[in-house]
Amino acid sequence: MASRTERSAFNSWWWTVDRLMLMTILALMLIGIVLLLAASPAVAERIGINDMFHFVNRQAILIPPALMVMVGVSFLSPQALRRLALAVFIVSIMLVVATLLFGAEVKGSKRWIAGIQPSEFLKPAFVVLAAWLFSENVKRTDVPGNILAILLLACSAGLLIMQPDFGQTMLISIVWGALFFMAGLHWLWMVGLGGIGTVGIVAAYHFIPHVTSRIDRFLKPEGTDTFQVDVARDAFLSGGWFGKGPGEGTYKLILPDCHTDFIMAVTGEEFGLLFVMVLVAMFALIVLRGFWHAFRLEDPFCRFATAGLTLLFGLQSSINLMVNLHMMPAKGMTLPFISYGGSSLISVAYGMGMVLALTRRRPRTDMLESAFTFRDRHRGPSEAGVGLAS
Repeated sequence: MASRTERSAFNSWWWTVDRLMLMTILALMLIGIVLLLAASPAVAERIGINDMFHFVNRQAILIPPALMVMVGVSFLSPQALRRLALAVFIVSIMLVVATLLFGAEVKGSKRWIAGIQPSEFLKPAFVVLAAWLFSENVKRTDVPGNILAILLLACSAGLLIMQPDFGQTMLISIVWGALFFMAGLHWLWMVGLGGIGTVGIVAAYHFIPHVTSRIDRFLKPEGTDTFQVDVARDAFLSGGWFGKGPGEGTYKLILPDCHTDFIMAVTGEEFGLLFVMVLVAMFALIVLRGFWHAFRLEDPFCRFATAGLTLLFGLQSSINLMVNLHMMPAKGMTLPFISYGGSSLISVAYGMGMVLALTRRRPRTDMLESAFTFRDRHRGPSEAGVGLAS
């Protein structure tokens, strides 16, 4: 165990990072491999892959890089995080455009290029940049942060809609709206943005068959194809409180996406609802710790970015669980650290690495230096000189 008296980069990191959040994330990664061992062999056999542990092996190979990304990012300062987020966002935007032009179409959408789903990496970078712009608008009235944040949302959401990927669009829009609210938006903005969102949903329902089909299957299940959600519900009911036991589930044999979107249905059948509740509690712990840190942080950027990234993580987890329980229309959204998917795993690790970095306990001298810098920005040259001299 690292000693508090030792002076090293790792020692400084270990004693300032949120170790409870870190251990919970590591536990979720390990549990994800176990759950994939239960769910994915049936999928591999059904689609004709000779290696029944194909998906497990691929996910296990990606765990070390995900850990390196998360831990490496958690060492960075807030300034370095902003620069990294800008670079990741630019690269992600370029890849999304390339996906629209050259990506293969799967189930009516173009979301993949060279085995990568760029929109997954776009999300956390977008949240940090939006937090940066809103915080600058709070700190400096001469910076049009809110206007730039609106343009950022328009650019990102527009490209995602063109794929089309309405789930990710909805996700980043909700987080963006929450950040705008935290930045002190006027109620007229709230009404206007709410109206635009409502019009967008109605238009998507009436003019996009894919969206119409999913909403109809949720609102009017009679006479529509609700096979996946029906099987998922039956899997939960079959497992009961304590489950049938690892490997004893049967509904995974006919559930198409049981290793990705519906992995919790397999978990409920084989491990029981009590185990599902433990998993939900682990996700809730990460979210509550993130919001607790955000509430305590003094710097606007750190507060906004921590809250936004935590909300992004919590919303994605909640949407996946709600779809499994047929509480909202089906949406292809993975369960963080649990579902199979390399892009999702690395992206979530990157996002949580930024949360760990932003919430690290920093020396009081750093906070005072930041406060003096903020104060001097709002004072004239002579006043700033007096402040420094004193």
